[in-house]
Amino acid sequence: MQKKVLLTAAVTGAGDTTTKSKHVPITPKEIADAAIESAKAGATVAHVHARNPKTGGISHSLEHYREIIERIRESETDVIINITSGGGGDFIPNLSNPALGGEGTDMQTPNQRNEPVGSLLPEMCTLDCGSVNFGDTVYISPTDWLRDQARMIQQSGVKPELECFDTGHLRFAKQLIAEGLIDGDPMFQFCLGIPWGAEADAETMTYMKNRLPENAHWSAFGIGRMQIPMLEQAALLGGNVRVGLEDNLYLGKGVLARNDQLVDKAVTLLQATGIEVMTPKEARIHFNLRNPYGGTN
Repeated sequence: MQKKVLLTAAVTGAGDTTTKSKHVPITPKEIADAAIESAKAGATVAHVHARNPKTGGISHSLEHYREIIERIRESETDVIINITSGGGGDFIPNLSNPALGGEGTDMQTPNQRNEPVGSLLPEMCTLDCGSVNFGDTVYISPTDWLRDQARMIQQSGVKPELECFDTGHLRFAKQLIAEGLIDGDPMFQFCLGIPWGAEADAETMTYMKNRLPENAHWSAFGIGRMQIPMLEQAALLGGNVRVGLEDNLYLGKGVLARNDQLVDKAVTLLQATGIEVMTPKEARIHFNLRNPYGGTN
């Protein structure tokens, strides 16, 4: 078991959660503040999506991402910034013409998905490693598109976190490595419990862990009520961990959480088992991340 872990706070996501909890941040200022508060509570990394300040829905605006990142970087609290490169991938077939997207479809090209990463150069970004039935929506990431995104991320010097929502995604992520599209020791993340991806249980997590390359780092998270059990399981198996309102809205049964409260709960649980959370400085060195502030890590 490793004695120090990277703890990510996924502070907002892109799902329809803003109507379910008043604590889900929406505006760039709210999202940046949530990242800063999570860092003060002990998070190593802030994983961010942008939202439309007027609707609360997903935003692909480069300027929204720019404002979030600038606010975080201008604060006095250090945290590693990890932004999504998932962008628009939601496809809902039109029943009258299944070749066309129906209402709610939101698709972007690889170049469009990569624009916030390539323009703003966070230390890390996510790279979703395949298509998946995501509830009643199909999330589409064709393999050739992912190769294009991996090349663009590689050229930017940003560290990709290889998101695996199912076992086939893990296979394709290893293919990206074999093709030379991922530099250094790869970072994997097992995204467990998404309907209808891989199950959030110890057996699935262990199966995926046992199929990683020898030099890989890994993290895992579960959604909803499985967030904390999967955090504990990942830490037990030597992995890194993630919490936050992207994945789970509750601190306990019926009690809505803030991001910083979920981080504090995670830190307390980890420390109770003898595991400390890496500082951003420690993580930049350990995972060989680019330093956005210049100089050495």
